[in-house]
Amino acid sequence: MGPLFKSIFALAAILSIVVGVFSIGTAAAAAPQTSVGTQSQSNTNSTAPQPNSKAAALTSVKVASQKTSATITEAEVNAAQQAWCDALVKIGKVHAQGGDYKAVANQAITDLYDYDSGKVFFKPTLAHGPNTFRPTKAGALSYFVGGNPAFPEDTGFALKHWALVRYDNNAAENGIQIHGNIAITMGNVYLTNDKGEQVVVDKTFAFRKCPDGKLRLIVHKSALPFDPAK
Repeated sequence: MGPLFKSIFALAAILSIVVGVFSIGTAAAAAPQTSVGTQSQSNTNSTAPQPNSKAAALTSVKVASQKTSATITEAEVNAAQQAWCDALVKIGKVHAQGGDYKAVANQAITDLYDYDSGKVFFKPTLAHGPNTFRPTKAGALSYFVGGNPAFPEDTGFALKHWALVRYDNNAAENGIQIHGNIAITMGNVYLTNDKGEQVVVDKTFAFRKCPDGKLRLIVHKSALPFDPAK
């Protein structure tokens, strides 16, 4: 084999190697590119359902709406006391108009007292004897509207047709103590009937902030002021 022939043969071999490398590179470039991260995402999409975006948004809103502060403010305490005063007037007004005053009273007790989800210590102003204390909702309802044979002494304190009821937390500088989700008030309540006659009673209220964010009474102690002349 002459030198020229050997040179031609060597050149052909080099060209063959170059063409092979080029073909491999072209094939690789044409193939779909799949990274580890992309493959993982592809597998996830094919094997597990993705969360619905609308459902996630609703869940977020629902959770946010349930967040309430456990600490009570003085404004909330005053609002709860005013609601109690207003309820007493409303029960008497509905009774005078011939409406379903018992239903109104029952709803007021549900809204204002913690009988449904807790315990209540309730000593009404005019209660006496074995029924002095009213730890049940039925006992509280009887005190306000009467008509329960288990409490024959009740004539319905709210049926005296109070035209105006107001309160004053005057047992201290502001008459309110707040301890986290419990608030205590002490002072007087002034009740004026439709004849203009006023009655003053001593009141001690203790409120609990319930899971729904509302303040409800867990203690209600009421008595007529002491008069040494009587």
